[in-house]
Amino acid sequence: MTTDVTVRGAGPRVGAPLLDAHLVVDRGSFRLDLPLTVNPGEVVALLGPNGAGKTTALRALAGLLPLSAGHLTLAGRDLDHPGRRLWSPPERRPIGVVFQDYLLFPHLTALDNVAFGPRRQGLHRRAARERAADWLDRMGLGEQARRRPRQLSGGQAQRVALARALAVEPALLLLDEPLAALDARTRLDTRAQLQHHLAAHPGATLLVTHDPLDALVLADRLVIVEHGRVVQEGDAAVITAQPRTDYVARLVGLNLYRGHATGHAVTLPGGFELTTGDPHGGDVFVAFPPSAVALHPDRPDGSPRNTWPATIGGVQRHGDNLRVQLTGPIEVAADVTPLAAAQLRLAPGRPVWAAVKATETRAYPAAPPPDRREPSDGDTHA
Repeated sequence: MTTDVTVRGAGPRVGAPLLDAHLVVDRGSFRLDLPLTVNPGEVVALLGPNGAGKTTALRALAGLLPLSAGHLTLAGRDLDHPGRRLWSPPERRPIGVVFQDYLLFPHLTALDNVAFGPRRQGLHRRAARERAADWLDRMGLGEQARRRPRQLSGGQAQRVALARALAVEPALLLLDEPLAALDARTRLDTRAQLQHHLAAHPGATLLVTHDPLDALVLADRLVIVEHGRVVQEGDAAVITAQPRTDYVARLVGLNLYRGHATGHAVTLPGGFELTTGDPHGGDVFVAFPPSAVALHPDRPDGSPRNTWPATIGGVQRHGDNLRVQLTGPIEVAADVTPLAAAQLRLAPGRPVWAAVKATETRAYPAAPPPDRREPSDGDTHA
């Protein structure tokens, strides 16, 4: 994946965690069980499919949902600890939130929207407005201070919402899909601006998103949740190089299989065998990009060690190429150029041969499969 914006992933910054939490929330048959730490100045992205528990985690941190068990400690202060019958309401938590739809007060100007939080903290009206004006200047919005939300562009509204969240000087900044409401062009520019402001924030930041590019660009560390539990955690380099679930593999654009390795041979469930470049023993993952899959009208001659008959399941545009979904002994995605697709006359139902060189694959040890729990209807937000 490429971007014009520098990808983060420098890792956590030195020091004790500012946020130290174990979020356990029961919602019907769904349970969120999420250990989570964020260091001062660190940006952590929480990713997962719909129903994974991201929204539940955000609401628990913000104080909109009480914990069923576990604890939530921020800047050395216990905010939620069921075992001690301790819970702090949202307005008493040193937390700033940027909501997906921004939720700016429509009847207030940009200046008064930003000043609202400091006023609630007890700051005098004049001092609160001076702080708000300073934050709008930092966001490049000084000239928009007297405008109401309906008079702002999407990118401007997002920056006002960010200024409002930061004006309360939060120990923890929560970003709920902060770029989702923007069009592609505005999103690119606003992402770069957001990256700059997050780098200057001394507190902890948690970014909840379903967009891998937002996570890779903005976050130092990624936490992947599925079915209410962490399935993978690490910086961008680790996550993209060694995905451990189908969801993560799709997120970073790789084909992923789990099997049992004996030397260079990896046997997958069902008996299909892949040959890899590096020898292993025991349970492993095998990953390779769609671009590594070559398609042929007939069985190819030559060097590919992994060759099998397949059937075209679907063809979709993917950037400048076409993404071809293949069925057969294994399901696989392949990227081909439009010229190659025309020469092969690719269409659903057409038989082809697929080939992947062993040197194009990556094999690495597999952890035990995660404990899978089905989400309830009460946690279906991304």
